[in-house]
Amino acid sequence: MLCSNIGINESGHLTFAGEDTVRLAAHYKTPLYLMDEDRIRENCRVYKTAMARAFGDGSFPLYASKAASFKRIYAIMQDEGMAIDVVSAGEIATAKRAGFQMERAFFHGNNKTDADISYAMAANVGYFVADHEQELEIISREAKSRGIRQKVLLRLTPGIDPHTYEAVATGKVDSKFGVAIETGQAENFVRLALSLPNIRLMGYHCHVGSQVFDEDGSVYHDAAKIMLTFAADMKRKLGADMQLLDLGGGYGVRYTDADPAVDIAANIESLAEAIRSICCELGLSVPAVLLEPGRSIVADAGMTLYTAGSTKSIPGYKNYVSVDGGMTDNPRYALYGSKYTVYLANRAGEEANFRCDVVGRCCESGDIIQPDVLLPEPKRGDLIAVCTTGAYNYSMASNYNRIPRPPVVMLKGGKPTLAVRRETVDDLTALDM
Repeated sequence: MLCSNIGINESGHLTFAGEDTVRLAAHYKTPLYLMDEDRIRENCRVYKTAMARAFGDGSFPLYASKAASFKRIYAIMQDEGMAIDVVSAGEIATAKRAGFQMERAFFHGNNKTDADISYAMAANVGYFVADHEQELEIISREAKSRGIRQKVLLRLTPGIDPHTYEAVATGKVDSKFGVAIETGQAENFVRLALSLPNIRLMGYHCHVGSQVFDEDGSVYHDAAKIMLTFAADMKRKLGADMQLLDLGGGYGVRYTDADPAVDIAANIESLAEAIRSICCELGLSVPAVLLEPGRSIVADAGMTLYTAGSTKSIPGYKNYVSVDGGMTDNPRYALYGSKYTVYLANRAGEEANFRCDVVGRCCESGDIIQPDVLLPEPKRGDLIAVCTTGAYNYSMASNYNRIPRPPVVMLKGGKPTLAVRRETVDDLTALDM
């Protein structure tokens, strides 16, 4: 099986986090998001333990909320001693209502509105990651009105392409995010931060992507070298100290058997050795290091269950199997061509010899969950499971075609609990006038 929390029981049913998926689907109905809470906690601890061992006190992981944001997630992050990365007032409000300590929140975004900035400060968000000079000035103005000095990291673009999806490659010079080092604009950014009395410059941030595997691990080393060289230059020229270096991102996850497993602890240790060596060469004190895993915290903790509807065969061309969800609950294939592993959950032990495209119910030709899948030939009413859907599925879900979003059920220690209820048609019309 793709992941250690997936199996097949004596009834030939697919299991997830030790639970029979057929039983869960019968109880909660489909489409259904499942989340393995024990796996989420395990993934948090892998990062926390590895970073503490490799970098020492003051270095820690931030959970990137955009991967999956609902109250139970933030309660888990609070329990596990994680910091969080938030990108909107909505994520801030959700974390705050879950009881998360907002001093350990870092507020990202390339276009924070004046209202966002005011709301975040009122919510006691600990750190702002400033994306450009105009934003920095607004943060300073808002901090002055409150009589505080706001902790800030400056988001810089190191000019690195991590060989990930073009749509999620964010470290290049011409990215919409951050200020480029290569053009000289980043130095002016630092000068401005140092000139504003209500800004407390804590360090620098960059992000080169999140689906980084072992063979691409050098992108973090390269990013660190560029960022540390810049920091040393700013220390020499402007006296700017760097307490925190936030390298963003997170390591890759397995969506299919073709994806390699990543040794996160070994990669973090290698990165720490590289940072110590670079700092020694530059005569720079080693900063506290932050990483921002989101996908690699929740992706393999997720599975989506669907009920099969019609099977349509076009002789000489292909077969289609339609399910009762689609791009409304998982738009990632339509957006990125994302690959997934798909199983027939109620007949998981049977031979997979029927090649088909698994497609959704939306009135849209691009509504495809996964093409070219091998399954036992599905019958109407069979249960189809799509793996590794914990990241960017629920968080990107929509009501296109006026379809309600599925519920989220957390699985912990053999006990399923509802974390997000299923939307109803009443929810869909609740805001209509």
